[in-house]
Amino acid sequence: KMASSNSYKLRCSIQGHEMDVRGLASTVFPEGAFVSVSRDRTGRVWVPSPSPDGGFAEMHSMSGHANFVSCVCIVAPSDRHPRGLIATGGNDNNICVFSLDGPQPLYTLKGHKNTVCALSSGKFGTLLSGSWDTTAKVWLHEKCMMTLEGHAAAVWAVVILPEQGLMLSGSADRTIKLWKAGRCDRTFTGHEDCVRGLAVISGTEFFSCSNDTSIRRWLVTGECLQVYHSHTNYIYSMAVFPGTHDFISTGEDRSLRVWRRGQCQQTIRLPAQSVWCCCILPNGDIAVGASDGMIRVFTQAEDRVAGAQDLQAFEDQLSKATIDPKTGDLGDIRPEDLPGREHLKEPGNRDGQTRLVKEGQRVEAYQWSASDARWVKIGDVVGGSNQQTSRNVVYEGKEYDYVFTIDINEGGPSLKLPYNVCEDPWLTAHSFLQRNDLSPLFLDQVANFIMDNTKGHQDPFTGGARYVPGAPGASAPAADPFTGSGRYIPGSGPGAPSSGGDAYSSAARRHATNVYFPKRDAVTFEQANPPQIFAKLKELNRGAPQEHRLTEETLQSLEGLLESVCDPSSPPTLQQLSLLWRAAHWPEDIVFPVLDILRLAVRHPLVNERLCGEAEGVQLCNHLLSLMRPEGRPANQMLALRTLCNCFSGTHGRALLMAHRDAVLSRAADLSAVCNKNIHVALATVALNYAGCLHTRPDLEAKAQCLSVVSKALETVQDKEAVFRLLVALGTTVASDGTARDLARSLGVASQISKYSSGSEPSKVAECCGLILKEL
Repeated sequence: KMASSNSYKLRCSIQGHEMDVRGLASTVFPEGAFVSVSRDRTGRVWVPSPSPDGGFAEMHSMSGHANFVSCVCIVAPSDRHPRGLIATGGNDNNICVFSLDGPQPLYTLKGHKNTVCALSSGKFGTLLSGSWDTTAKVWLHEKCMMTLEGHAAAVWAVVILPEQGLMLSGSADRTIKLWKAGRCDRTFTGHEDCVRGLAVISGTEFFSCSNDTSIRRWLVTGECLQVYHSHTNYIYSMAVFPGTHDFISTGEDRSLRVWRRGQCQQTIRLPAQSVWCCCILPNGDIAVGASDGMIRVFTQAEDRVAGAQDLQAFEDQLSKATIDPKTGDLGDIRPEDLPGREHLKEPGNRDGQTRLVKEGQRVEAYQWSASDARWVKIGDVVGGSNQQTSRNVVYEGKEYDYVFTIDINEGGPSLKLPYNVCEDPWLTAHSFLQRNDLSPLFLDQVANFIMDNTKGHQDPFTGGARYVPGAPGASAPAADPFTGSGRYIPGSGPGAPSSGGDAYSSAARRHATNVYFPKRDAVTFEQANPPQIFAKLKELNRGAPQEHRLTEETLQSLEGLLESVCDPSSPPTLQQLSLLWRAAHWPEDIVFPVLDILRLAVRHPLVNERLCGEAEGVQLCNHLLSLMRPEGRPANQMLALRTLCNCFSGTHGRALLMAHRDAVLSRAADLSAVCNKNIHVALATVALNYAGCLHTRPDLEAKAQCLSVVSKALETVQDKEAVFRLLVALGTTVASDGTARDLARSLGVASQISKYSSGSEPSKVAECCGLILKEL
C-alpha cells in the first residue's frame, strides 16, 4: 500500500539491543546513520543498509560503561575530529566520548556523583550534561569547566541553545532553568510534574515535555507561548523538525506522536510500554527506541515503506499487546456497557482516536488510522473495574500476574518488575536487583513491596503502589551610613581609587602593543586619609553600645597601628593586631572605619602573614564573606571587597584567597546586583586579581568561574572603571590559554562585550575590548 505524503509508516524494525533503548542521535557521518544506546551497556552505530530492504546495518558496537547507558549526543565535527564525536552518559556516573571509528572510548569524563541521564553539545566542542545528582556540568576538551547548581532534584534534560552561550536544564523539581555563562539567569515554572525533555526551536524558543502529560513552548525571556495536550501518560522525549515549529514526541502511553501546526496530526502506537527516545534523521524519517529493546524507523517516503509482510507483522505484534487501563488512561471500563465490533464500522473523527469494543469476554482497543481510513487493533484491555477474566499482563512477550513500575530515581518509571504469584518474592527481588545492577541493600524493600502489593490482589498500577527506593517520607540594601556635612567616605575625594600601575594610566598606553593584559601583579586600594578615618572611629565609638565601646588605650593602640601600616619601617605589634581583630567584630552599622584600617593593614607583609595565615586566615575570610552578604550594608560590602583585593599583595593572602576562591568569587558575583559604583569597582578588582593569579596555572575550572563572574558583572555594571577592570580580567583569563578562549567563545562572551569596542567609550575601554575580541 502506498503511503500518503503526510503520514508516517513503518520503514523497518531493528533488533540489536538486548534491553531498553534509552537514547538516539542522528550522526553527521556516515550519511544517514544514527547512534543508539541501551540499558545493555552498549552504544551502536547504525548505517543505511546497502541491501534493497531499506533497513540499517550495525557499523559497530561501543562499550566503555560499567552500567546502563542512559543518553547520547553527537559532538559536531572540528579540526581535531573531522567526523565528529559520540558522547554517552550512564548509570556509572561517567560520560564516555567515542570517535565514529572505534568501539572503545577516546576518553571518559568523570565528576558527576550519580547517573548521567542527559547530554547536549554546543559550539567549539562544549558538552553539557545533566545528572540525578541534581547538577548540570559544562565540559570542554576532557575538562569540567563549571558545575551548574540550583535544581532541587534530578536534572533529566539539558540543551545548549545556539545563541549567546545560553543553556537550559529541566528537572524533577518541575522547573526549567536558563543558564548564562554558568549562572542561573531565569527559572521557568508551569509544569506540574518532572520535566523530562527539552528541544530547541531557535535561539529564542524551545519546547519542554513532562510527566504531567503536557508539552510547552517557551520564549527564553520566560513566557509560555503554548501548551499541547494529547499524550495520556509521561512524555519522555521530543525532537523538532529543522527550521519549523513541528515536532515529534514519545512517552509511557506506548506512542510516538507527530505534531504539525500545533496539533497532534498522527499517533503511532508501539508494542512496548515505554517509548523512551526519538530522533529525526536527515531525510525526515523518524527513529524511536523502546522498552522492548527494539528500534523502529518510520518514513513518509513511499519507496522506503516496509513490505506488506513486515507491516502485517508489526500490526500483529501491536494487536497482541495488553493495555492496562490505569497505565493507558482509558478510564474506568465496564465491559457490559461497551458496544461490539460493529461499532468499528463507523469511521473515526481524527487520527489516533481510540475506541474500545467488547468481543466475547474480552475488551479490545482500536485506534483510527486516518491515512488508511480504518481502525487498527492496538491491544487487549485488562484490569477494568468489573473485569477479572483476564488478569494476566503481557510484558516483553510473556504473561505475568503483575508488572510493577519501579522508580530508581524521582522522575517516573525507569524499570519494570514482572511477577507471578507462584514465584518466591525474595528470589524475584534478588534477580531483579542483579539484572539491573542495583544495590543488594534494596533486597528487603523490593521483596516487601512485592508482598505488600500482591496481598488480596491489590492493584499494582495505582500511583500509591509506586516504589521509590530511598525516597524520604519525603533586599533592599540598608541605608548608607555616610551622612552629614564633612562626612568620611572611604575612597572618595582627591585620593579616589585609581591604583593599578602604569598600564592604567593613559600616558603609558602604546597602540603597538597590548599594555592591558595579561595583568599578573595585584591591583590594590592604597589611598587613605588616616586622620579622617581615625576621627570617624572616635566619633562612632562615643555612640557605640556600652559593651562594644573601646577604651582610650585601645583607641591609641589602633591609631598607632594605622600610622605603622602606612609606614612600612615601623612594624605593628601583635597586641595591636589582636585589638584590630576584636574591633572588626563591632556591630555592622558602625564597623566600617575599623574595616578601612584592616584594608590598609593587610598590605603590610607582617600583617598579611599574621592575619592570612592558616588558622587566622580562615576566620578572616569567613568574616569578610559575612560582611559581603547581599542584604548587608554597602559600605561594609565595599570595604570587605577592598580588603580582599589588598590581601592579594602578600604570598599568604594570595594562598588564602586561592584556597577560598569558590566561596569568595560566588559571594562577590552576587554583589554585582547592588547599585553602587564603588562596590562594582572593588568587585571587578577582585575578579582581576584572581585572573592574574590564575594566568599561569592550568586550573580550567577556576578560570571558568572567573569568566562566569566577569560575564555576570558585565550584565549590570555601568561604571566605566569597573567595566575596564572586568575587561582586563577577561583578557587575562583567556590570554595564552586556548581552552579558556574556547570556553569564553562558547559562553557567548564576545557578543556580550562587543558594545564596548565603539569609539564612544573611553579609549582604554574600547582599546582593551578590541584586543579581547581579537583574542576570541
